[in-house]
Amino acid sequence: MTPRTVAVVGGGITGLAASWYLATADDAPAVTLLEAGDHLGGKLRTEPFAGVPVEAGPDTVLARVPWGLDLLHDLGLDGELVSPATGRAFVWARGRLRPLPDGLVLGVPARVGPLASSGILSATGLARAGLDLVLPRRDTGPDPTIADVIGSRFGPQVLDRLVDPLLSGINAGRGDRLSLAATAPDVAAAATSNRSLLLGLRGRRRQQPPDPAKPVFVSLRGGLGRLVERLTERLTERGVEIRTGARVTDLDDVRRNADAVVLTVPAHAAAALVAPHSPRAAGELAGVAHASVAVVTFAYPSSAVGHPLDGSGFLVPRGEGWLLTAGTFVSSKWPALTPPGQVLLRASAGRAGDDRITRLSDDALATQLHGELARALDIAGEPAAVRVDRWPRSFPQYESGHQARVARIEAALAADLPDVVVAGAAYRGVGIAACVRQGREAANALTGDPAAAQQRRTS
Repeated sequence: MTPRTVAVVGGGITGLAASWYLATADDAPAVTLLEAGDHLGGKLRTEPFAGVPVEAGPDTVLARVPWGLDLLHDLGLDGELVSPATGRAFVWARGRLRPLPDGLVLGVPARVGPLASSGILSATGLARAGLDLVLPRRDTGPDPTIADVIGSRFGPQVLDRLVDPLLSGINAGRGDRLSLAATAPDVAAAATSNRSLLLGLRGRRRQQPPDPAKPVFVSLRGGLGRLVERLTERLTERGVEIRTGARVTDLDDVRRNADAVVLTVPAHAAAALVAPHSPRAAGELAGVAHASVAVVTFAYPSSAVGHPLDGSGFLVPRGEGWLLTAGTFVSSKWPALTPPGQVLLRASAGRAGDDRITRLSDDALATQLHGELARALDIAGEPAAVRVDRWPRSFPQYESGHQARVARIEAALAADLPDVVVAGAAYRGVGIAACVRQGREAANALTGDPAAAQQRRTS
């Protein structure tokens, strides 16, 4: 039976999406959205910098899955989509920036030729990677880590110089802890069904070749903050009550005024809320580790940067010891974001197991990241403008056993708090599209769509 009233706790993209799909259901309940902070959107935040709108958090929506695009379509934003001007990217390897080779799937090579010519691996590393073609299948256990599978097939250089840097950008994680099935299900499927991982990935690409005419990622003119603005407008039009500055500290206060609750707050915050009612769920929620990250945006005079910035950015492997995990060439990736006479660069820092950013002031953080950017990109002089954005405990870690943990969380809530569901980046996918999907599935489960509820339990 569809609840008459639903409270959505957390105004990030998952909570906004859940509110939208609840409010647009056939038998729509009354919806209240509660956000502790003073603005909606979570990490989706677009703010002026050097005279142009620049993202403080994620800057794209994955377009090769439907969920984000479906929401943008529902909101009438199709005509405002923009794609990155370039998909070329680099990695700092063997003392300089080297282009990432074609044919990578989460950093895993599906083609030998481009990998060999990239110069990222040494001759020894390349030979070790080639052993994947002849090594026998290995039993890696019920939920192996990325390192268990990819490291054992391709060797440490592929893991350290390709896979781990990409993971630091996507999950802020490390390959020896993250579950392959939870973070890269396509790679896990190829590893399970084939002796050679390279040949397995190549076969999957042949069966489902990417369409070069369709972008992998999209954004919006003016920034992804416009998605938050449009959602807020449309939710208000549909009668959703939106309260900012409404921190929830007692779940009972919410449940007294709603028939059902969708918790889209981080897992550690959800743990505190459900603890009085479901110690089992709270314990599992508290066990989801999170990494802290920071993003520092720099404006430089165009003449100060020696590198041609002929790509979207670059990655830095953990083993280099840098604070920097990735650099984005904002003005090359998004040419409209080019202030006159300047270029914009964005530096990311922080990952699981490396909390140095938490011990640095904003000034010290910016100074160190400027120095590392200067080394990689041949920058002379100081930046003309700097902005620091911090995201503490913001990247959940899908460690080995994560999918089983999520199943236990949902089973405990179903038994102890059947009127409460959880959704968000801590469970079944990070990124905007994955969070939209989870918000939609949570809404569908509450509004009586049995297929959606079953999909939620098994996905």
